[in-house]
Amino acid sequence: MPPSTTPEQPPAADPDFDVVVVGAGPAGSAAALEAARAGRSVALLERGPYPGAKNVYGGVVYGRILDELIPGWQEQLPVQRWVTRRSTMLLTDTQALTVDFRTEDWGRPPYNGATAHRSELDGWLASRAVEAGAVLVPATTATGLLRDGAGRITGVRTDRPDGDLTARVVIACDGVNSFLAKEAGLFDGVPGKQSEHTSLGVKETLALPREVIEERFGLSGRHGQDIEILGGTRGIAGGGFLYTNLDSLSIGVVLSLPSLAASGTRPEEVLASLKAHPAISPLVQGAELKEYSAHLIPEGGYRTMPELSADGLLVAGDAAAMCLAAGVWLEGVNYALGAGMYAGRAAAAAIAAGDTSRSGLAGYRRALEDSFVLADHRRLRRVPGLVFSERMQNAYPGLVCDVAQGFFTVDNPRPKPGLRRLFLTAARERGVKLRHLLSDALTGSRSFL
Repeated sequence: MPPSTTPEQPPAADPDFDVVVVGAGPAGSAAALEAARAGRSVALLERGPYPGAKNVYGGVVYGRILDELIPGWQEQLPVQRWVTRRSTMLLTDTQALTVDFRTEDWGRPPYNGATAHRSELDGWLASRAVEAGAVLVPATTATGLLRDGAGRITGVRTDRPDGDLTARVVIACDGVNSFLAKEAGLFDGVPGKQSEHTSLGVKETLALPREVIEERFGLSGRHGQDIEILGGTRGIAGGGFLYTNLDSLSIGVVLSLPSLAASGTRPEEVLASLKAHPAISPLVQGAELKEYSAHLIPEGGYRTMPELSADGLLVAGDAAAMCLAAGVWLEGVNYALGAGMYAGRAAAAAIAAGDTSRSGLAGYRRALEDSFVLADHRRLRRVPGLVFSERMQNAYPGLVCDVAQGFFTVDNPRPKPGLRRLFLTAARERGVKLRHLLSDALTGSRSFL
């Protein structure tokens, strides 16, 4: 246990709450909900004036974890559209290649994913925790940890006039760059600087009439489309996204902080460039800007996760770097919901057993290991390095687009070239060496197969 720089507190025989959850995002509300369901007294702290006030989000919610957390969620979740089209787009400055999948199966129960506004989603989740008995404490920032004489965490300091909150267990869901996890020393073993594993997401919400969205994207009813984009970020490592809501679009870019800093480019310029791309411009034409927002995203994956517990403390969601950035997948809310749910259960079980030490809270890590949360991150641990590599970001989208352009170009009276010739020509022109391609293919196969 690292030395504490926070005030020591005398042992509290009767703390203010059994559990204090810091952050009323998906992870925090899920943790508060499960702990309250188990009969524990719970305080759910939110620094904004209400849950969702300060959150930035693309975004798609994948609901399978909600089947367990909130049965019947399909009739309750504040859905914009059910995602029935899923597209992956590769961009160069002048080209675009899209793999587009759509299915009617995703437009009916049990559903696969839904677009939602974070302000509505977070409020709904927090209200479920309050209904279960949690106390929501908005406009409150946790400024540090409280410890007893043995160094065990016993609560949090706050910026409220009435002072600190003591608890048997603190669950830190305070987002990327978690100050509580850092103060507890849980990031001490993570290699490199945290900024090296962090991206900046910038997003615009663009208003368009519902009928225009449905005509442009080939949608009807509550069906929606999710487009994930590789390339189109002016050579800066990252990617983009475009999601349909009922009467608006969410469009944004996610940019590696080191790469963005080295470029000297402002993120809003990158987003403007993406919106002007020939493949994107027709989709957003005539839309009215309603909102611009920015948010840090932990994208380093499994290898950059902190320790997940200390005596009296658990960490979940973005605070624990539980965001999957794997190229074809950019997911975070489902991992936050799962981790929060397991954290709430583990805290309640440890309190019931009378042991809230790191050992007593070990059930949290075991539950995560046995679930999709850490299983996915562990299997795909090599992918963030592959996705953010120079070749994947800049060479491969051009290589694939060049091969497609050559394959579909009719150049009579010349005979049609074979794919092998097209591929070798494009690889040479894009500076892709076969040994690098084989190495990256091996890395990808180890992760995805």
